[in-house]
Amino acid sequence: MPQQRLVNQINFLSFTIVHNLTNKEFDQQHIWHPYTSAIDPLPCFEVSGASGAELTLASGETLIDGMSSWWAAIHGYNHPALNAAAHQQIDKFSHVMFGGLTHEPAVNLCRQLLGMAPAGLERVFLADSGSVSVEVAIKMAVQYWACQGRPEKSRLIAPRNGYHGDTFAAMSVCDPVNGMHSLFTNTLTKHVFAPAPQTRFGQAFSEDDILPLEELFARHHEELAALILEPVVQGAGGMRFYHPEYLRRCRQLCDTYDVLLICDEIATGFGRTGKLFGCDHAEISPDIMCVGKALTGGYMTLAATLCTEDVARGVCEGSPGVFMHGPTFMGNPLACAVAGASLSLINQGDWQVQVQRIETQLKAELPRCTELACVQDVRVLGAIGVVETKHPVDMKRLQPLFVKNGVWIRPFGKLVYIMPPYVIASEQLSRLSDAIYHSLSSTYG
Repeated sequence: MPQQRLVNQINFLSFTIVHNLTNKEFDQQHIWHPYTSAIDPLPCFEVSGASGAELTLASGETLIDGMSSWWAAIHGYNHPALNAAAHQQIDKFSHVMFGGLTHEPAVNLCRQLLGMAPAGLERVFLADSGSVSVEVAIKMAVQYWACQGRPEKSRLIAPRNGYHGDTFAAMSVCDPVNGMHSLFTNTLTKHVFAPAPQTRFGQAFSEDDILPLEELFARHHEELAALILEPVVQGAGGMRFYHPEYLRRCRQLCDTYDVLLICDEIATGFGRTGKLFGCDHAEISPDIMCVGKALTGGYMTLAATLCTEDVARGVCEGSPGVFMHGPTFMGNPLACAVAGASLSLINQGDWQVQVQRIETQLKAELPRCTELACVQDVRVLGAIGVVETKHPVDMKRLQPLFVKNGVWIRPFGKLVYIMPPYVIASEQLSRLSDAIYHSLSSTYG
């Protein structure tokens, strides 16, 4: 049949073309990376190895990693303790369903989590990713009030400039105007948004900061299930560091108006801000807390949603009597084993000295960027350094320049920031700071 032969020839030709592409060519033409265009993709750099705070490219260059693979690889790459945990577990079993079954890696991990978490958090729901842990937290809050006979309490309130993930419920509590999800406005659940806190970390707290939130609580509390926010640091929504007193007042408002408090510690948890958790800066405990990213030291995807016993029992008191969520890969033993090893490293306490050293050095080295005409602000908290420019950076020009300078830094919008692995050496950190200064200087003057 001539037609079938033609189809076969076309298929063979397509197969041959695809398989003759280099990795770089195939990636550009067929793989869709996060927040990139399929029409005009940004360049990608192939990694062939990683160790400590360094990435090795397939082309031979070694880059100092300033991103901890999106803030997760806090112990660096190829860590012997995490490698050993993964090897030991995979030789036993890599996965079993968590419905009706349990296993030692999950029990050990949850035991460690509850031992580290703010007081009052007593239940752990293991999730697949940070966004999913936020979905779980929102579902917990809504189901809690429904099972308390108050189904009208189904909306959330959040400060503007927040970011909580890319799935639909998580998107609905991100900043509705300046966030990355405004395209989906007509699809998302409509929640209540308060002005973002303005008093910066380390400044004298302004009472004006909390007044708009107080007014919104007074007006909407009968329909509010929970307040959700990122403690002390608003991450992908702007890398903004705000005063811990704002968080303390949020806890008080939630108590006064019978609203649950959800703390999204996915980016701030496990030492990044200089405290074990962001809410430790304000010495408060949430009703529900989300963790992820650094939970496994960046080795595998895993997150968790922790809650109080009151929330857990409240969710299960009404029909249907169970929490309505169940991921297929919940409690993956391999991820739990690595996460347990990661938390053991954190519990050794070295992170406190490491993060303090990073903060001190960044505060000494990054401020010279304010000399550049393109720079609006420089700020540092814990192991987070931010250079905010006056206009959005040109990624196509800046990203290859960072690679040429031997560092891996991934800016977005107006933000050129670093959140390096805690194990980074002082000279490596200096190279990151120098690369930011010189790259911005040569690109924008």
